[in-house]
This record gives sequence, C-alpha cells and structure tokens, in this order.
Amino acid sequence: MHPLNSIKGAIATGVVLAIVISIWLTAWADMGIAIHLGRFDRWLHIVAGVTWIGLLYYFNVVQTPGLAAAAADKGGPGGAGVTKYIAPRALLWFRWSAVVTWLTGAIYLMGGFGKPGIILWAFGLNPGFRTIGVGAWLGTIMLFNVWVFIWPNQKKILGIAPATDDEKAAARKIAARASRINFILSLPMLMCMGGQSHGLPF
Repeated sequence: MHPLNSIKGAIATGVVLAIVISIWLTAWADMGIAIHLGRFDRWLHIVAGVTWIGLLYYFNVVQTPGLAAAAADKGGPGGAGVTKYIAPRALLWFRWSAVVTWLTGAIYLMGGFGKPGIILWAFGLNPGFRTIGVGAWLGTIMLFNVWVFIWPNQKKILGIAPATDDEKAAARKIAARASRINFILSLPMLMCMGGQSHGLPF
C-alpha cells in the first residue's frame, strides 16, 4: 500500500514519521533514545484541533458560499455532489475531531502542567490560568454547538434524518448560525490557546 494513495496510509505514515522524529530529537538532545509520550496528549490535541478548526473554516469560507453560488446558478451543476458525498464525510471528521480536541485538551490540563487539578484552575479562571481557561471555555461552547446545534440540524439538511421542507429550512438557519458563532469564537479561542505559553500569563 503506497501511503500517498490512501488517507489511512498517509495518516499512518505521518504518525510513524512523528515518532521517528521524536526519537531522533530526544537522542540529539542527549536524553537517550525515547518516545516523548509525555507530550503525546498535546500533539494529539493540536492535530485534532487543526482538523476541527480547518473543517470549520472550510464550511464557513468555502462550502457555504460555494453552495449558495451553486444554488444561484440556474444553469450550473448545483450542489448535489457536495451535499451527497463531501458534506457527510467532512461532518464526520468535523464532529469527532471536536471531541478528540476537547478530550485531549482536558487530559493535558489534568496533568500536562505537572500538577493534577489544573483543569479546575483553568475552568475556574484562576490567576496564571485565565488565558488557557478562557480558551477552554470557548472550546467547550464550540463543542456543545457542534453536537447540540450543528450536527442534529445537518442530519435533517442532508436527509440523514427525516424532515419536512419547513424543518429543513429551519435547520439550515440554526446550523448556519451555530457554525458562524463557532467560526467567530475560534479566533479568540486560538489566541488564548497559543497565548498561555506564548506571552499572556494571566
């Protein structure tokens, strides 16, 4: 199986390459040959987060305006191919990467700073952890929106769940607004996530 010919092959190759680089970097730093499992949670959090937010941006910046343009183009091919083949797959990766991002972030906050219970300090917005805490709250709201507003309504829009035309129209508005709210929240959330370890020690 050539790794460039399948998603599974590419993911597996990327993971193996990351492990090899981790071993190489620890050996280069005279730390012995080791896999840096202590940072595995953070790495998985970042990879899942990039997937989640990347798809969020794709939906808001590319797919939604593209489908609107396809609907307005009366002589064009329409958006059936996107809604039948692309959107369900993108939404699968979108919702589960949201879960993995949130869970690995919580795991990291429980032990990644070397002190169990940091998650309570972060979510409690205590001094020294306010920046990451605000980011964690924003991410939690975004995860809630994905599973409570976006996904149930997308199932109606895509015909996965039965819905009348009126229910589909209402579902489009709810899913679009929740997605747009997440798009907006992602910007300060990313600032807070990067800011905790890069210059915002609140």
